[in-house]
Amino acid sequence: MFRKMLLALVVVVSLCGSAFAAGKNPTAVIDTNQGKITIELFANQAPLSVANFIDYAKSGFYEGTIFHRVIQGFMIQGGGMTASITPKQTGRPIKNEAGNGLKNDRGTVAMARTGVVDSATAQFYINVVNNPFLNHRDNSQQGFGYAVFGKVISGMDVVDKIAATPTGVQQGMPDVPLTPVVIKSVTIHK
Repeated sequence: MFRKMLLALVVVVSLCGSAFAAGKNPTAVIDTNQGKITIELFANQAPLSVANFIDYAKSGFYEGTIFHRVIQGFMIQGGGMTASITPKQTGRPIKNEAGNGLKNDRGTVAMARTGVVDSATAQFYINVVNNPFLNHRDNSQQGFGYAVFGKVISGMDVVDKIAATPTGVQQGMPDVPLTPVVIKSVTIHK
C-alpha cells in the first residue's frame, strides 16, 4: 500500500514538475501589420532552435522582414526577406532538431530550411493545418523533417488572416502576399 502511494506521489510530482517547467518557457510576440502573434518557445525540446530564434529577435533582425511565402491550407513562412523580396544576411545554419518529438501540427512554429537537413538560419513558419509529412520520420535526407520549436498561444486568428491573404508571383517567387505582411518586431519575454 505504501509503495503504491509513494509511486502515485512520484507521478503527481513529476506531472507538476513538467507543468511548472512548461510554464517557464519563454514567449515571443511577433508584431505584424496584421496583428500580434504570441508563441511559446519550447526551450527544453528544441534548445538550439529556440536560442537561434531568440538571438535573431534580440538583435532586431526580424524588424521589417515579411511573411514572404503564404499558402492557405498549409503554412505561412517569414523572417528572412524584406518587402522588396531581398534576402537578409543571416548567420551560420544550425543543427536540425526535428527528432525532438514535436509535431508539425496546426499552430506550431518550425524552422524553415532548404533541402539540406542542417540549413536553417532565421526563417521560420507557422503551420496553418496539421502537416504530418513535415515531421521527422528517420535520419535520411528525405525523412529528417523540419524542427518544431514553438506553438502559437495567442493570435491564431492573425495567422489565419495572413494565410488568407491574396498571393501571386513576385520576382519569380510564388505565393508572395500581394500586400506585404510585415513583421514590425519580435519581442522575447522570459
